Amino acid sequence: MKSNARQQAAVAESIESNDTDVSAERAGTGATVARLAPVQAAAEETSYESSRVAYNSGSQGTEKKPMKVWILLAAIAVLVAGWFFVRNQQAAPAPDAPGGAPAVVAGPLELAAVDVAVVQPRVLSRSLPLSGSMSPVVQATVKSKVSGEVEEVTVREGQDVRAGDVIARIDTRNMQAQYDRELAAVEKARADLSLAELNRDKNRTLLEQKYISQNTYEATESAYAASVASFKLAEAQARMIKISVDDAVIRAPFTGTIAKRLVQPGEKVSTDSSIVSIVDLRQMLLEAAVPAAEIPSVRVGQTAAFRVGGFGDREFVGNVQRINPVTVEGSRAITIYIAVANADRALKGGMFGQGELSLDSTEPSLSIPQMAARDEAGAAFVYTLESGKIVRKPVTLGPKIKGQEFVEVREGLAAGERVIVADIGDSKPGSEAFVRGEKGSGG
Repeated sequence: MKSNARQQAAVAESIESNDTDVSAERAGTGATVARLAPVQAAAEETSYESSRVAYNSGSQGTEKKPMKVWILLAAIAVLVAGWFFVRNQQAAPAPDAPGGAPAVVAGPLELAAVDVAVVQPRVLSRSLPLSGSMSPVVQATVKSKVSGEVEEVTVREGQDVRAGDVIARIDTRNMQAQYDRELAAVEKARADLSLAELNRDKNRTLLEQKYISQNTYEATESAYAASVASFKLAEAQARMIKISVDDAVIRAPFTGTIAKRLVQPGEKVSTDSSIVSIVDLRQMLLEAAVPAAEIPSVRVGQTAAFRVGGFGDREFVGNVQRINPVTVEGSRAITIYIAVANADRALKGGMFGQGELSLDSTEPSLSIPQMAARDEAGAAFVYTLESGKIVRKPVTLGPKIKGQEFVEVREGLAAGERVIVADIGDSKPGSEAFVRGEKGSGG
């Protein structure tokens, strides 16, 4: 009996100890005490039953003691297992928040103002990207027309000149001597002509008086004609030398700017030697290569806008002046020539321009940005924003033209509707969406 009493006391002490520990860890938690109560009650009932059985059957001998010990151990095991179960239940995360994190509910899709475009009539014009080098329309390399030693070059690169200004002079001493000789020949021919004319007049009088024969007079007439020809020849040769003397002074053929000085004083030049290069920057030409497939859309007079490095946002405008009739060798491109007014002479030869050539235009028609048009299995559709909701609408579009920002809408949309240009991600039709800054007004 004393042994059974000690066992009962141990069980009660164990129950009290477990209850005290649980209460200390879960102080103030009513749910924990509620879950432990049935376990404690079961343990006390088991302990009481064990004590009662032991008391009633104590007289049966020591052969029943092992069974009583096993019942006590089982009760303790149940208590410990219950305590761990309750503790794990308290530490477990909520089933609707995996990983212990609170569940996140997706909000409405937020769009920037640039992510939405209004359906409205627009003039759709197709443009063709182009690039090319600039060159002056009027430019020339001035060459020497005579040979000789360069006496003077009066200009340098970058210097402006006017038509007729002296650019260089070539030594004319030899040519001047030749000119003087030709002038003397002219005077001699003139004298011979005067004598021939006098003889002709005399012989005509003698022929009329029958003092000379007709043959004699005709010989005199022939000599006179020869003298006339000799005089004209001498004059022509003198003029040629005079032209050479004048050509020794080289002048600017037009108003422009010296691009390159090609000779220096003291150099010996021959006929057709280059002296200077001169350009007129007031009218420039942009030479651009265009794919042959686009040439049917290119016409003389079309406008091109382009920019040149170093000028920032300044835009230059020109018009197609000419179209080359053949492709560039080794390619399938055709060169077009765009005339550009350059009154301030800001553009220089060799500069590189990049821009667009405006092709044919249409009458104003409903259009949307090409980026807003979407395709699924060959069917075009758009996402619109209506009353704060994303709506999917099928549409019929005009042809998408490369290089054009907008595309014509033929069916499915009305003027004033708003289409979503940006990618909507995982949002679906019917999802809420708003434009930043317009949320208060209902999108």
